[in-house]
Amino acid sequence: MSVLLRRAIASASILSVGLLGPIGLSACTYEAPSPAPTTEAGTVAPTTVAGAVPPLPESGDIDAGTYLVTSFTKPFEITVPEGWSTDDGEGLSKDDPDHPDAGAIFVAWWPADYVPTDACAWEGALVKLDPWAEAFVEAMTAQTSTASTPPVKVVVGDYSGFEFDHSVEGVLDIKACDRDKFCIHSEFSNECTRWYSTQNERETYRVVDLIGERAVIWVAEYHEPINPELTINPELMREARAVFDSIVFKSDK
Repeated sequence: MSVLLRRAIASASILSVGLLGPIGLSACTYEAPSPAPTTEAGTVAPTTVAGAVPPLPESGDIDAGTYLVTSFTKPFEITVPEGWSTDDGEGLSKDDPDHPDAGAIFVAWWPADYVPTDACAWEGALVKLDPWAEAFVEAMTAQTSTASTPPVKVVVGDYSGFEFDHSVEGVLDIKACDRDKFCIHSEFSNECTRWYSTQNERETYRVVDLIGERAVIWVAEYHEPINPELTINPELMREARAVFDSIVFKSDK
């Protein structure tokens, strides 16, 4: 299962509980959106005015090109090669062609408003953060059961921020953690939307200060529990890093 789809399922579950009261996920219904125009089966084609950057499609396989993302108050551009897809317009993923069902790589930017103090014992410990880049960096680097590299200052287009790596610290038994997850951060106070399923996942974060809003973007490798020892193809990781590095925020000036 795609890590982006896992996040979508977690979001749908918590929204269903909030709107309808406690129900099982099996009671939820989903109406698929109308298919977007395609150049070939399953591939979303960019549509735009000549000379403008097209918006990133909300779902499906994506043609190679540069796209505009408007998830934050300030938009950013991202350049994607062939073979990437999105489930919700708030992240991109690509499977390893040699291991299509075992996990691979993704670049994401969905909301990260809560960070647990302990990634293993996370239930009841998701802390709401102030909307500053520094608040997220401080919470993540202080998180127990995980480890971060020292944050370094970076510039992402017209804005500044911080970058650091994040991973599981030491050897931990994931089965001993709340709901068999290492919860890294979430957009909700009582459910996790970014977690590790194995202790071999790792990621690099860029946290950008957009003057009044925090943008959190990360590139990660992930592993499904059925094959936690899978080694991600280094060439695939380099491609993911290139997509991550292509992100540029634009100001109004």
